[in-house]
Amino acid sequence: MLQSVTELTRNTAQLIYPDTCLICDSHEGTHRHGFCTGCHLAVTTDPFPVCPWCAQTVGPHTNTSTGCAECSGRSLGFTGAVRLGPYDGKLREAVLRMKVLTGEGLADLLGRTFAECRGTNLATSAIDVVAPIPLHWLRKWLRGYNQAESVARELAMGLKVPFEPHLLRRVRHTTQHVQVSRTARLENIKGAFRVRSGARLLGQTVLLVDDVLTTGSTASEAARVLRAQGADRVVVAVLARR
Repeated sequence: MLQSVTELTRNTAQLIYPDTCLICDSHEGTHRHGFCTGCHLAVTTDPFPVCPWCAQTVGPHTNTSTGCAECSGRSLGFTGAVRLGPYDGKLREAVLRMKVLTGEGLADLLGRTFAECRGTNLATSAIDVVAPIPLHWLRKWLRGYNQAESVARELAMGLKVPFEPHLLRRVRHTTQHVQVSRTARLENIKGAFRVRSGARLLGQTVLLVDDVLTTGSTASEAARVLRAQGADRVVVAVLARR
């Protein structure tokens, strides 16, 4: 039943706008999942070396065995991160487009693309459950949906593991922390999450999903809450890394 509903939701945009790319609006005909050939190639090609700990772009000869310049020496709540690509170009445009209600179909399709392109990489982490970073109910009501939840659902289906959309709750409304210091972000997000009552996480590896990772403060706080409730490991998956 859930899969049927998901299929209907993810194809809605393509039914409304047949043969129109959901990222650039071109009418050249779609390649895969509602994207033209150029946009599909752009969002699925990550040309840069990436830190396995925080998914930041690094130099070609950077030693990332203990992290990169961005995360080395920091206490991250999660144990690794995987991205679809950098927050730039067509992927950035796609992420911005999906942050409104009409972008829900696009979020589903990006999640499916993510699962196809990075599923093998994610599978090596032996994921037990997939959960999204939640929005506070007020922000979700204003936006109409949670884009991270749409992406997470597709990843769970691709990995064939349980999807827990309500594993985490956002119990405190936080301000939009744009262009502020890491310290301010950490203070802003502290105490914002709570694990669902009755959740069984002992020894589990959780795949925590969001659309964009900037400093990692939000993902770290959510991961710490999950590990405090018994999760063994938390791996982060994001569409884009700033």
